[in-house]
This record gives sequence, C-alpha cells and structure tokens, in this order.
Amino acid sequence: MQGKEFPAHRGRMEYVCLGCGARRPGDSLLYTCPDCGSVLLLEDLDFSELKKTPGTEWRRIFDERAATPHTALRGIFRFYEMLAPMLEEEDIVCLGEGQTPIVEASPSLRAATGVDFAYKNDGQNPSASFKDRGMACAFSYLKWLCRRNRWDEVLTVCASTGDTSAAAAMYAAYVGAPLKSVVLLPHGKVTPQQLSQPLGSGATVLELPGVFDDCMKVVELLAEKYRVALLNSKNSWRILGQESYAYEVAQWYNWNVTGQCVFVPVGNAGNITAVMSGFLKMLDLGIITDLPRVFGVQSEHADPVWRYYDAPKENRQWKPVTVQPSVAQAAMIGNPVSFPRVKRLAERFIEAGGERAFQVVRVTEQQIMDAMIQANRHGHIACTQGGECLAGLLNARSLGLFGEGEHAVLDATAHSLKFSGFQNMYFTDGFPPEYGVTPDKRLANKPELLLPESARRGVDVATFARLGADAVVKRLDLQAK
Repeated sequence: MQGKEFPAHRGRMEYVCLGCGARRPGDSLLYTCPDCGSVLLLEDLDFSELKKTPGTEWRRIFDERAATPHTALRGIFRFYEMLAPMLEEEDIVCLGEGQTPIVEASPSLRAATGVDFAYKNDGQNPSASFKDRGMACAFSYLKWLCRRNRWDEVLTVCASTGDTSAAAAMYAAYVGAPLKSVVLLPHGKVTPQQLSQPLGSGATVLELPGVFDDCMKVVELLAEKYRVALLNSKNSWRILGQESYAYEVAQWYNWNVTGQCVFVPVGNAGNITAVMSGFLKMLDLGIITDLPRVFGVQSEHADPVWRYYDAPKENRQWKPVTVQPSVAQAAMIGNPVSFPRVKRLAERFIEAGGERAFQVVRVTEQQIMDAMIQANRHGHIACTQGGECLAGLLNARSLGLFGEGEHAVLDATAHSLKFSGFQNMYFTDGFPPEYGVTPDKRLANKPELLLPESARRGVDVATFARLGADAVVKRLDLQAK
C-alpha cells in the first residue's frame, strides 16, 4: 500500500441508530432514525479489514500522505480509510482544510497561567473554523450521492450561529450545481464578520427571531418532509470529517498521546463526539497505544451536558436548558442534538481509558473573555471558544482534574478575527449586563490619539513628521542614540 496512491480499499457504510439499534444503508440522506427518531452514527462494516494492516504501517502511510501533492489525499482525506472509504477519487472535495498547526503556549503565557498546553488553531481552515473538516466530508458524500442518483438539484440547508453557515456556503459555492445553499440564522445572534461569509459565498441567507435551537427545529422539519441536505451535526458524514482533528493531534505528537488532555467546547456536541470516535478508532487499529483524556467545556449560560455529568451517576437525567447570551456563540446551545452520541462515545471512552478519560467542566462568561484576551495578548489567535477551552483548563486544574506531568491541547475552533466585536466590547466596557462580563483593565487596550486633527491642517509633510515624531518620543520616553 503506497501513501501517494489513491487507496484501493472500499468500505460499506451503514447508519446505526443509537436509540433502537436499527441499521440503514449509507447511500441515502438520513439524519435521524425513521423508526424511533434517534440520532445516527456511521459504521464501516469492513473496518475489520483495516486491522490486517499493522498500526505502525498506518502511521507510515498517513505520514507519507501528509506531504503528498495528490489533491484527493490531502488535508483530512489523508485519513481516507478512517473517514469515508466508499467515496471515489472524483468525489473528494478538498479546499485546504485540515493540517492546522498546534502552537505551544508562548513562554510568557505558560508562566502567567502555570500550565503546560498548546492551541490547535482550527481557525486556519479555509473558512476560518473547524467546521470545514466536516463539510469537506459531507460535500464529498453529496457529490458521490448526486452522481450515483443523477440528481439535478439538491438544496443544502443548515441552522447556524455563524461558522456552520460560512463553511456550508463556501463548499456549496465551490462544488456548484446541482447543489444550492440556504442558511438559517438567529437574527442578531451572529457576528457581522460571520454573517459576511455566507453572503459573500452567494448563499440564500434567511434569519428568524430566537436562538440557534429555534432555527435548528425549523431545518429538522424541512429535512423530515423535503429532499434537502441537512448540514448540521445531525449529519453523520460531518461527524466523520471532524474525526480528522483527533488524527491530526495524534500525528502531531508522533502518534503518542499518553499524558495528553484534549479540551473541546461542547456546543452542539458534534465535535467532541468526533474527537472521541477518532481516538477510539486509532486505538482499535493499534495506531496509538493509549487514549488521551478528553475534556468537554461548557459556559454556565448553556451547560446541559455539564449538568448531566455533574449529577451522581445513578441520578443522571437529560434535560435541555434555556440558554442565556454567551460570547462563545457556537456553544450557546441548550439542547445539543448530538448528546446521545456523546453519551455513547463517553461510555466507550471510559471503558477503554478509565473513569478519568472523559470529563466535563463549566466556566463563566467572565472567565471565557479573560482567557481569550490573555491568550491573544501573548501571541495567539484564539476565538471565544478558544478562550472557553483555556478557562476550562484552568478550572480543571483548580478542581484537581488536570495534574503535574500532563499536557493539554486546546481547541481554538475559529479565527479570533471572527469575534473581534466581543474583543472591542471588552476593551470599551460595552457588554450588556446579561453577559456578566466586566473587563480586567490590565488586559484592556485601545488606541491613543497623539495629536489633534488640527495638527495636520496647513502643515507640510516634513513639519508634520517632526511633530509626530516628537509626540511619539514624549509618549514612549525614548532616549536619543
């Protein structure tokens, strides 16, 4: 088997219902079980064939593909056999997603926080968020499905707080006919930067009053009654693509994740599902010898998963919550559709790695913003979800859940520029009371006007340059050479 050639292996994919256990072929648009309505996971019936190749050989293959110029094996699809092995080479959509860097915390940030960690900068994906991993897989599958069924038009639809719509619209625009993109957004709950992305990609952008959960109910009804391609995390193909995050973390650390703690914001719970699934697959194939520990992080303004796992095991009951405004907008979800997946994967994760293998921690909005600003003040590009992960790491340490000798990888799910509005609110003390955020003046920053506007009028360039230089010297107390 050569890492530079498109794989010969083909799998048979089936949807598996997490409620009643029913199975359906993977060649149809299914998001929930037709029998009981529960969510689905995808399973490769021929996964056992992959075990015939030793784990050491899989490592070599994936390492070789990391440098390939072969488009269909770049990015997330260098892990083709682990993701969607029923697709043909012509179906693969690659826009440069995946292979995002892991950047160790700067020495000054490590000193300030007292913890050893790194950020995985998934904001360096094409649409500036981790959602591109799932969309690359979902749209590759849609190309395969359209070609197989000779469909002449398919409407792709998603509910979003920003990042999902940006990724879905971009991939739909790239693939083109027969795909058309529609996104539903909660009015006033998406940053201007994120709103600009689906608009720029030419998607039909529709807004509804309410929050993400309300929009999600609308697109779920559409998916039940009409032939539309739902692109939220109910889409099991998206979950497969997001498994690549786990594969990349393992590859970055030379396939040794012993002592690693992976912090992931929960949101709609698709990403943490994918991360756990990916690590379990690698363990099953002998690619890694131990599991890392996985930590889910939630804001106290949207914390149903934390509440479930914080309760004593014998008293746990799943209850959605009413969300409050959160700076971690992608995590502002009170009824994550993928919670049944989290529950199932967490059980498997704990069975394989022990009780401490899976944890959920909760943070405040204040902690999220302070952590994001602090990280970026030390040379990082963390979004609010990246701030949420750092806050979660600090809380985990305080609770004794993260200890000496362990190293954390934090998921910065999007680029910090998408959330520059929240940064500006922090710097100008502009947060509405419902957020509960009071800026730390030591972290605040703002521009300073050195000279009045009138100083430029009627003055030649050379004279103004001297005036400006004098003002800078005075402000910074510079000493002449």
